[in-house]
Amino acid sequence: MIVVSDTSVITSLIQIGRIGLLQKLHGEVLIPQAVCNELLRTHFEIPSFLEVRQVSDSAYVARLKVELDAGEAEAIVLAKEVRADLLLIDEKLGRQIAAREGIRMTGLIGLIVDAKRCGKISSAREVIHQLESLAGFRVSDAVKREAIKAAGE
Repeated sequence: MIVVSDTSVITSLIQIGRIGLLQKLHGEVLIPQAVCNELLRTHFEIPSFLEVRQVSDSAYVARLKVELDAGEAEAIVLAKEVRADLLLIDEKLGRQIAAREGIRMTGLIGLIVDAKRCGKISSAREVIHQLESLAGFRVSDAVKREAIKAAGE
């Protein structure tokens, strides 16, 4: 499975000490150079399972950057270029544009639900709480309830 990630999913998992969860679920994850640059602004190093790839279509990136930041734009373009099976992205506008571009995606909450279903974590509720309290991740009560139910808790 080819997985591409935007910055926010990785940063949030690093902040709660659970970045290994991403590797357990997906093995190697591709990130564009812009995401690498964003990560290195706030983190000393990036996890070794993240593979940095250059995007080829800079004109496509430029068009998307009218609406998105560089990391989101490059992640969407990279996902298209490598025909990714999954794009990890949380920002609402980025998700809307990825959907418009026909890219299959999930966000951090979807990743947590998958981790619970696969037995990689014991409690989705606990990880969501950590995301909110330690990483400042914001999620509505309705989405939390739906995720916890989907995780079988």
